[in-house]
This record gives sequence, C-alpha cells and structure tokens, in this order.
Amino acid sequence: MINDRLIDAGELPLAVRDFGGDQPPLLLLHGEGGNLATMTTLARALRPHHRVITVDLRGHGRSGDGTWTWDAVLGDLAAVCVQMDLERPAVVGHSLGGMIAALWGQRHPEAPGVVSLDGTPPPTSFDQVGGHAAELERLREISDAEAASAGRVIEAEQLPDLVESEQMAARDMGANEKVWIEGFRRNLVHEFGETSLRPSAATTAQLRELMTSFDIHSGYAGTTCPSMIVLPTRNLPEQEPFGDLFEAYRGWVLEQVESVPNLRSVRLPDASHAMVIEQPAILAGLITDFLA
Repeated sequence: MINDRLIDAGELPLAVRDFGGDQPPLLLLHGEGGNLATMTTLARALRPHHRVITVDLRGHGRSGDGTWTWDAVLGDLAAVCVQMDLERPAVVGHSLGGMIAALWGQRHPEAPGVVSLDGTPPPTSFDQVGGHAAELERLREISDAEAASAGRVIEAEQLPDLVESEQMAARDMGANEKVWIEGFRRNLVHEFGETSLRPSAATTAQLRELMTSFDIHSGYAGTTCPSMIVLPTRNLPEQEPFGDLFEAYRGWVLEQVESVPNLRSVRLPDASHAMVIEQPAILAGLITDFLA
C-alpha cells in the first residue's frame, strides 16, 4: 500500500512516499524542478524488487524550504532513513538526484549500491571542447532566462492553460498523463491569495551554483560502494538547436566517467535526459540487475 507522510528532518519537514514491499530498501531521488510524483512510473517498475521510497527534496513539492548544500541534503536523507527504519538503502537518483546518489556513496561505503541517471553538471558549465562558444552563449542566455522566471507568480486565469500545456507535453513524451499532472500540481504553492511554482528563485540559484560546480571525476571517484551511471544517447527536442554542442558534451562526459575506477557506465540506447519518462521499465531492469 502506498503511504505518504512528512518526516521531521530537524531543520525542515520532508515529504516522502513509501511504495511498500518487503524487499531491500531503495531511495529514489528526483531532479531539479521535479518532485517525488515525477518518479512514480519508475518507482512502480522497481517495486517488485525493492521497497521504494521517493522523497520531495528540500525546496520541492511538499517539503520545506532550506538552504541548499550537499551536506544539508545528505542530512535530510539520513533523517529519512532513521525515521523510516531504512537499513543500508540503495540510492538511485536522476540528474540532481544522481549527483546526490554519488555523494551518498562517498559517505556510506556500506550501501549496497548507488545509481546515477545522468547525474552530470549542466552543459552551460561545459567549456572543455572548443568551437562551441556561440552555442554556449545562447544556451546560457536561455538558462539565465529560465532561472529568472523561477518561482514566478501564476495568475489564476493562466492556470487552466498551463495545465492544458502540461497535458499536451505528457502526450508528446508518451508519459502517464495522470502522473505528469500530479508532478506539475505538486510544485504549485498557494499562499496569500497567489499561486507560484517551486522551486523558488533563491533555491534555483543555489542549485545552479551547486550543479555547475559539481566535478564529475572527483564526484564519482570518491564513491566507494558499487556505483553505476546511466547516460543518454540523444537530445531532447529543445536541445536539437544545440546538437553539436550536446554531442560534444556527451562525449566529454563519457570520457570523464570512463576514467573513474570501479564506476560502471551504461549508455542507454535511444534515451535522452528524460530517460526516467521514456524508458522506466528498461531502467528498472538495469538498476535491479546491478544492485543484485
């Protein structure tokens, strides 16, 4: 039976969803701008082999706001483990969540394994390959504009159109529409007669700084428990105008992770950064086999 609850992490409350089961525990972490609902389809696919716990990371979904540091979020997860009696959980994360999984593995060598689903810094931090300066500048401008709109207030008359656009996006991606809309609504905040989207502008700025400064090699090389990273092989539609840049970036990422001892790297065929939505069953199989 699925059970939602709030965990007292000391500094703030954390929302968690327990998918049940009596198999080995697994913490499943979403990416920046997501929440526990966005991981539902993958959680269901993993449930036959694990007791899956999804978490709203701080500043997302129904969890509280707090300063974002790697130490703070690792402390949040430790509190979840203690209060939910999770002994030696595996940790699997997407994007931002994948970076957190790697850092968890550094601190918990006793963990049965950690899996990163494209947990790499954003391409806007990428300057190792020449010949892409113009593309990088345009991409950074777009990223800056998106960050500037974080936490924006949504007028009441705009909300129905936004929901409809999210429904269309779910259909375009072949995603479960009900799950997609739950994820969208879970990041809506209704306060003082206004509706806004989480994460806030302050949280977004902190996350951008953390993610862009994440060093792939040292971030994964310090992980002493079994670890695996799953990488995409194609672009998202919005990445297509920057195709050459993203191809170079994926090549550079592959070089970085393949030089890390004891890190298994897998390139997932016909998968983009949205692999959690595109191929949940295949990912669940990869994760289950690896942790077994």
